[in-house]
Amino acid sequence: MFTGNPFAELSAYIASGVAQAYVVVMFILVVAGTLIDVIHKKSAKYFFEDWQKSNSEGTKRVGGGEVVSMAVQTLASEVLTSSEFCAARRRIAHLLTMYGFVAYVVATAVMVFGYPTSSSPTPVVWPILWHIGALMVCVGGYWFWFFIRVDVTAEGYSPFRIIRADLFILSLLASTTLALAWSWIPTSVIGWLIFGLYVLATTILFGSIPWSKFAHMFFKPSAALQKRVAEASGSRSNLPAPADKPESFGKARGLPQNY
Repeated sequence: MFTGNPFAELSAYIASGVAQAYVVVMFILVVAGTLIDVIHKKSAKYFFEDWQKSNSEGTKRVGGGEVVSMAVQTLASEVLTSSEFCAARRRIAHLLTMYGFVAYVVATAVMVFGYPTSSSPTPVVWPILWHIGALMVCVGGYWFWFFIRVDVTAEGYSPFRIIRADLFILSLLASTTLALAWSWIPTSVIGWLIFGLYVLATTILFGSIPWSKFAHMFFKPSAALQKRVAEASGSRSNLPAPADKPESFGKARGLPQNY
């Protein structure tokens, strides 16, 4: 199961060109959906205007070299290690999901385009990476869904309560879970049913970007970089300088539970 390329096995029943065309369409949906989201929410306009405002109201001019340095720091901190999450559980779950998703998508693209049929043997590293990536998404995603979500842990809602903001995480979990199930039984009747659901979940994942939180993965690094630039320029986005941390007495406050 973990060492076989399920897309190469699929080519015996569906032409590899169909799978490749599907991946291309999903990529186009990601680009188009992100652009639609940017235009609709005016995110790019907001960041551009905020950047100009920081430069005009700041007490110090931030040079190009400093901006590049802060961009590297943002990449190393907020992007690669998710340092904006203070809670260790949330941070670990997010990193598992993020790196698992990246591994899953990259391995999918390599296997679909580089080794589309059984006539071109797939290096074992790619199927293993594909399966491990999907498992990481499942571990991080289900952990977040059932045990970390604020409306579940703090507000006492049922973990099965669904709102539109949950579209991204649910379609992502459905895609990776069904992918693992399909790779286990790819050619049986049940396997074909699971494959159809896998395609449906994946299409929803990449086709629902304007209505889900998928595009925020592109906005968050920009917002983190803008925050660093605003602090370096002295404008602080019109916010006051941080105060000294107040002294605390008694035992530390625990996690909120169904207040």
